[in-house]
Amino acid sequence: MGLRKKNKSPPVLSHEFVIQNHADAVSCLAMGLLLGLMFEVTAKYAIMFITVQYNVTYTTDERPEPVHFYEYGPKDVATIFFYMLIAIILHAVIQEYILDKINRRLHLSKTKHSKFNESGQLAVFYLFSFVWGASILSAEEFTTNPTLLWKDYPHSRMFFQVKFFYICQIAYWLHSLPELYFQKIRKEDIPRQLYYICLYIVHISGAYVLNLHRLGLILLVPHYLVELIFHASRLFYFSDENKQKGFTLWALLFILARLLTLTLSVLTFGFGLARAENPGFSIAEGNFNILTLRISCLAAICLTQAWMMWKFINFQLKKWREHIQNQIPKKTTNIKVKTTRKESCKANFVNGAVKFEEGTSPRKRKSKML
Repeated sequence: MGLRKKNKSPPVLSHEFVIQNHADAVSCLAMGLLLGLMFEVTAKYAIMFITVQYNVTYTTDERPEPVHFYEYGPKDVATIFFYMLIAIILHAVIQEYILDKINRRLHLSKTKHSKFNESGQLAVFYLFSFVWGASILSAEEFTTNPTLLWKDYPHSRMFFQVKFFYICQIAYWLHSLPELYFQKIRKEDIPRQLYYICLYIVHISGAYVLNLHRLGLILLVPHYLVELIFHASRLFYFSDENKQKGFTLWALLFILARLLTLTLSVLTFGFGLARAENPGFSIAEGNFNILTLRISCLAAICLTQAWMMWKFINFQLKKWREHIQNQIPKKTTNIKVKTTRKESCKANFVNGAVKFEEGTSPRKRKSKML
């Protein structure tokens, strides 16, 4: 037996080397930041990356116990950077230990392989974010009283779970940009993925900076549920093409989610904040309740929803056309089979007599003896 040839490792700092070892390099960087907590000189800098900053404690006459809130500031950029590294590591772990093993069993084509990886990563993220966001909403009062979405604006103070949720959301969608390079995404798929990644970053960051985290949270949770159903349905479809019932449920919830988003957005920006007691613009107080920003935010949300509905309609039309094209060949083949049978029968009869091929003649009857 001959010895097996080992695959040569790519040159150091080449594209293949960076792609193959990016998770190890990122994990080393994250470990370096964690080790910085062990030394007094670097601890004050390392803690800025790891822990949530801008803690504010309030005491009131109604509650003798201090209440801890959080605000946002420029140091959040360091925290977002650290959790972006964590997202890259988790992305590589899910890809290597879950999705790659399933792909080997399914034997998908290159196109389906990339879509399966995309849906697998997003399904895990949407599931985690939906459960986390729903648990936060269960403890909030504005889910039952929509007037709290704009009452007492600006909502510059957040609980720890709310701020950490937004930091993780921004960090995840920022990590998706370098993942386009690390995962070798095809050039045809890069524009489509860039569109929704940038839309997520702009909308979530806007809700976080403009102190609209209540509205952003109540809109993100149902949206993530709809996206979770879509990507889970696509995973089941890749495993078995007959499993398409999930897309019907997704289509219904998709329309309801768009109506909910538009309704709450118009109520908040068109009626609620327009009639607020303290309109004005103040960066120090976090008040951005002016007409220009309200119209800009409402226009951005409406345009995004219109774009999503346009993509949704095109997707449904494409599926409808594919369904019709799959039905037409079946009918034509049945018609061809019937016509060929009739033609073969007619071909065997010439002038009312049976025609035999290859010069054969009908078997002669024996004459009866008189």
